[in-house]
Amino acid sequence: MASNNLAILTALDTARTQWYHITAIVIAGMGFFTDAYDLFCISTVSKLLGRLYYYEGHDKPGKLPHRVNNSITGVALVGTLSGQLLFGWLGDKLGRKKVYGITLILMVICAICSGLSFGHTRKSVIGTLCFFRFWLGFGIGGDYPLSATIMSEYANKKTRGAFIAAVFAMQGVGIIFAGLVSMVLSRIFLNLYPDVPFHQDHKGSTRPEADFLWRIVLMLGALPAILTYYWRMKMPETGRYTALIEGNAKKAAADMGRVLAIEIQAENDKLAQYKSMNDYSLFSKEFVRRHGLHLIGTTTTWFLLDIAFYSQNLTQKDIFPVMGLTQKDVNVSAIREMYETSKAMFVIALLGTFPGYWFTVFFIEKLGRFKIQLIGFFMMSLFMLLLGINYAYLKNHAWKFATLYGLTFFFANFGPNSTTFVLPAELFPTRVRSTCHALSAASGKAGALFSAFFVQNYTQDGDPKKIKHAMLLLSFTNMLGFFFTFMVPETKGRSLEEISGEDRGGEGDDKLETTIN
Repeated sequence: MASNNLAILTALDTARTQWYHITAIVIAGMGFFTDAYDLFCISTVSKLLGRLYYYEGHDKPGKLPHRVNNSITGVALVGTLSGQLLFGWLGDKLGRKKVYGITLILMVICAICSGLSFGHTRKSVIGTLCFFRFWLGFGIGGDYPLSATIMSEYANKKTRGAFIAAVFAMQGVGIIFAGLVSMVLSRIFLNLYPDVPFHQDHKGSTRPEADFLWRIVLMLGALPAILTYYWRMKMPETGRYTALIEGNAKKAAADMGRVLAIEIQAENDKLAQYKSMNDYSLFSKEFVRRHGLHLIGTTTTWFLLDIAFYSQNLTQKDIFPVMGLTQKDVNVSAIREMYETSKAMFVIALLGTFPGYWFTVFFIEKLGRFKIQLIGFFMMSLFMLLLGINYAYLKNHAWKFATLYGLTFFFANFGPNSTTFVLPAELFPTRVRSTCHALSAASGKAGALFSAFFVQNYTQDGDPKKIKHAMLLLSFTNMLGFFFTFMVPETKGRSLEEISGEDRGGEGDDKLETTIN
């Protein structure tokens, strides 16, 4: 730690872990629980929507056309990208807290409205769903930069990475609950209504009551956001923003002194000097000199990661039947198909996705962000390559396929899916931290859109040859992510001001290491 750092920043960096930090993790983390549930529950209900609204009276169950399927999954990602950019910018201009509650309100309203329809035709139902899922994604997008920035600015330097990763790990819990809630509700509906396979009764296999099922699943996404709104509004503005951006050292010292239960010196004179050394904008030559390479590193790695990560999550519903993890659509009813898809997603998430997040939480301060990201990208590329090369064999050995497929999820989350979220919250100065995180996250969502509108076309028809090509493509993108990681430095054990150069006016930035120690 540089000796000229402000007392309030030193206090934040050296504060012992206490109940306030845990509370902040839970409050911010529940936002990500909601985010993940809302984004991924659509995969559990999309086949049901196809049966309900796109059955044409043929010998095959109804299925969403490619364009409609891509729109339903992709429109929320478009909204997320837009929300990240706007709320990330507002977080730097207006303050993190002032816009933090707006994102939650948007999520609550739009999650509820996603289960409503303005009309009974397929056009009105799908149109309403896409409209509200765009705005749902808009609110979700705002949560990315704000939650990451708030947690990084609250945390001490020894546990900062673990705290930010713990917030993001709630995404894994949300993915599990997306599968679990869909599985439990579809099981309840199966117990209430007769279960007739499609090949026995084409029309009777899709119960009209199933139209309530998908709506309930989507609307339940509002519940965790409602439960955390009050506590989110009670959080004070971060001390770093109040001091370094608003220039109110006295208020920052009072706010942080109260929550950390310590007395902090205000140091108004020193603050003025501190601000003058770091008065530059995102589009200035000074920013490019200090952080241009870092921003390229965080945006490219997140973009490449999300191509693979969202492809895995959005297309698994199409891959499960090919691998025998679920029955063929003609052999089951609409509700049973949803039950089996949700059950398979739940098991993959529980055994593959969820543990990876928490491995990152436990090991990020030991191994570092850089090493975890490199290992994750490499292992994802390796397992995707094995899946692609051996696809002809593996498609007849479902559990071997499921094991390799689950390992790609594990190393995504004990790897770049977690670290690409953590690093942008640490690398950039307070003045543009939220905006830079938003740019990095939006780049990731651009990768997710590529998966929704391009990669899904390879898997939706269940063509083994196309699925094999998709796996090989994802292996290649992961290896690109491995190499682009070398543009991102290690941040473990340093204060935010030391990492960004704020405590020395940009001098000594070359001390940041980009190699494995």
